[in-house]
Amino acid sequence: MAALKPGDTAPDFDVPALIGGVKKRFKLSDCHGKRNVVLAFHPLNWTPVCTNMTCGYESQLKDFQSLDAEVVGISVDSIMSHTAWEKAIGPLSYPLVSDFYPHGQVAQKYGVFRDKEPFPGVSDRAIFVIDKNGTIVFSKVYEIGELPPNSEVLDVLHKLNSTK
Repeated sequence: MAALKPGDTAPDFDVPALIGGVKKRFKLSDCHGKRNVVLAFHPLNWTPVCTNMTCGYESQLKDFQSLDAEVVGISVDSIMSHTAWEKAIGPLSYPLVSDFYPHGQVAQKYGVFRDKEPFPGVSDRAIFVIDKNGTIVFSKVYEIGELPPNSEVLDVLHKLNSTK
């Protein structure tokens, strides 16, 4: 399955999450009508590019929030791995959700689960911007070793807010 594209309805999901270091649940549809969502898939915790990507969102979180967007990080790692990783890289102020069980189910719904070499069993590095109505307005799959520029997503959010 190919990655979902702009215009597609974002599939809902309800998964375990770390929110402010506390284990909770995150349900995408809870954001409908309230805020836009930047759904940022990363392959695995503990890797340099994934760490830079995650910390980059944290360092610019106020920029995303000022554009009425919720950043949500997601990988196939377990909540236990997320908890240890967050302690190692510093606290995160946005949800870090686990697509661990059923393994990669959210990534599969979005068309970004890798089932072939290289690196089967993880998600692609991919970003989806979902508007308040639950429609995907931006989607992009990046190379595994590529650090997505936050400016690209911020530009999308600026345009989304200017069309209100």
